Amino acid sequence: MLLAIDTSTAQIGLALYDGATVPGELVWQSRLHHTEQLAPALAGLLERVGVTMDSVKALGVAIGPGSFTSLRVGLAFVKGLALARHIPLVGIPTLDIVAASVPPSVWRLAAVLQAGRGRLAVGWYKSTGSGWQAYGPAATTTAEELEKKIRKPAIVCGELTAEDRHHLARRFKNVMLASPAQCVRRPGVLAEIAWNRWQAGKTDLAASLAPIYLHVAGGLPA
Repeated sequence: MLLAIDTSTAQIGLALYDGATVPGELVWQSRLHHTEQLAPALAGLLERVGVTMDSVKALGVAIGPGSFTSLRVGLAFVKGLALARHIPLVGIPTLDIVAASVPPSVWRLAAVLQAGRGRLAVGWYKSTGSGWQAYGPAATTTAEELEKKIRKPAIVCGELTAEDRHHLARRFKNVMLASPAQCVRRPGVLAEIAWNRWQAGKTDLAASLAPIYLHVAGGLPA
């Protein structure tokens, strides 16, 4: 069984995955109380599913972009488990998790996360035979700036406030907004991606796995 943990933003997600089912999954807004809530939530999830950490043979973790403090909490927690239990670890970019929840489309996809101070982290994706593939580096922007730059049809999915949705909806001819339910970043999706990488032998060293931070705003594809 694989345990997936995502603490990239104010949302925390935990999931257990066995290759065929998702026996348990939790998602909640922690209001940045990650340190206090993560371990008790994991203990509760394991108890509800009826397993122990001995059943966990691999770990998946979201590595950002996201909040500096939130990412550090999750990565430190997962690295501690990996090193203490000598089990493999797989790091997955957080925007890849957002993109993977969207069905393939001929439209481009902008996967977004809240980046603080009214800004968004944005990664651009295009659909291929093997799913969504990122192109170009992720960058920080605002909903207003993103709305102005979308000149070709695009799907926008991820953490969006009501105000963000209002700005992007003005470009209704070129912007398809994913529904709020579809925009929830599911740890079960993270678990599935991490499971496939683990099965393919593509794991990461716990000691060297580093978070992805976006320090400076960058350009966006036209």
